[in-house]
Amino acid sequence: MVPLMVAADQIASSSLTGASVVSVCALLFTVASFWWLNARQGRLQAWEPHSFAAIVHGSTARLRLPLVLHNTGPKPIVVQDLILTFPDEPASHLPLLWVSSPSRLQPGPDQEAKLPAGFVVPGREAQQLFLEFEAPFSGFLPEARDYKVQIQVRVGHHKGWRPLLTFILRAANIIDPDHYTVYSNAPVELTKEDQKRADAALLELLEEHGEGSPPGGRRQGDPPDDGDADTSG
Repeated sequence: MVPLMVAADQIASSSLTGASVVSVCALLFTVASFWWLNARQGRLQAWEPHSFAAIVHGSTARLRLPLVLHNTGPKPIVVQDLILTFPDEPASHLPLLWVSSPSRLQPGPDQEAKLPAGFVVPGREAQQLFLEFEAPFSGFLPEARDYKVQIQVRVGHHKGWRPLLTFILRAANIIDPDHYTVYSNAPVELTKEDQKRADAALLELLEEHGEGSPPGGRRQGDPPDDGDADTSG
């Protein structure tokens, strides 16, 4: 009789242990699912633009880019600031500062100036933006070649600058640098006539500025090399 009671107690204890494991697993799954669906901090994604607007006139260089920002997580992301840098170029290529958020890519006299301001990218949503970057000095005098550029971002849930997007800017397509207009950023071959126009215009621009280097200095808080960091939590 005693062995039967011991066996029954062992079976009951085993059943309780199994039920406890199932309950704990179910609780962990519920908590993890809630975190993933509602509380997870995502990161910003962006993609290489197919076109851009540019002007390089006097001591000012200005670029306007169409970008799509996507928030991969459920929590909103606050974008505080952006800059455009040249990772592979000499220090004389100063970062281009975010100076405006126009309503379209094509520049025009009828556009109202919209100063940069922080904005929110809601969770799991994408936004199309037109961002205008400018160098206050002649730190960016483009040659007729490709440039590796990087857009860096400050977000509300992190300190410091973080890389957002690295892509190739095809400055050889800038055939009329004195006029603020739109160019393709696609990797296509220019015609010989367009190539000659681009080379002549950019050479004239470089000759106007001579061989001197632009004024030095950086804006307070300009980023160090943050490597491959992202905006994820």
